[in-house]
Amino acid sequence: MQNRVVQFHKLGLIPYEEALELQKSLFDQTVQLKIANRKEPENEQPTENHLLFCQHPHTYTLGKSGSKDNLLIADKDLEAKGATFHPIGRGGDITYHGPGQLVGYPILDLDNFFTDIHKYLRFLEEAIILTCGDYGIEAGRIDGLTGVWIDHIEQKNPRKICAFGVKASRWVTMHGFAFNVSTDLNYFGNIVPCGITDKDVTSLERELGQAPSMEEVEEKVKGHLAQLFEMTLEESKTYQP
Repeated sequence: MQNRVVQFHKLGLIPYEEALELQKSLFDQTVQLKIANRKEPENEQPTENHLLFCQHPHTYTLGKSGSKDNLLIADKDLEAKGATFHPIGRGGDITYHGPGQLVGYPILDLDNFFTDIHKYLRFLEEAIILTCGDYGIEAGRIDGLTGVWIDHIEQKNPRKICAFGVKASRWVTMHGFAFNVSTDLNYFGNIVPCGITDKDVTSLERELGQAPSMEEVEEKVKGHLAQLFEMTLEESKTYQP
């Protein structure tokens, strides 16, 4: 039985570890229910879907396929910059999270939508591309590279505006995207973003010359995700800060 209702959780500024534990909890609940449904199909219950939006304090995360050599700052200097470092189980290399960045964590049972991880990633990217378009910014993909990019066609000065790193097991997803809205881009100077040495990063604020409202950006991204995935978003009160 398909369930395309998605519980939306707006978590605000939340420590990375806390958001990760919440993701893991929701992910594990969904996976365990899928296992139980398979064992006892006569008692099958619909799985839940969740979408978490948040911001993090200054944090660097390293995906399982990445190299810590791409962290260009010594461990002892992280604290001085008010930053933390976390090796985690998503795909991708190293990235930065911080205030002014919209981080989205979909915990979706893709059996409720479609069982195609590439299509899933393309839909996440498309939601960001469409949001950039809402602000008059042309964004897109670059072959062979993850993320959403500005100047993706001529590539005279290609710059990433949104990074992606996901994990999926039994068609249940976790981790997600990090969309630079009004992010302090100086923090990217302490890493080789996503392991890519010859391309820059940017934000909506840098491209527009002013910072858009985070609330407005969130609503636009939510709307595009809902339309692309044909999902119904319901505000959740369970995990509100």
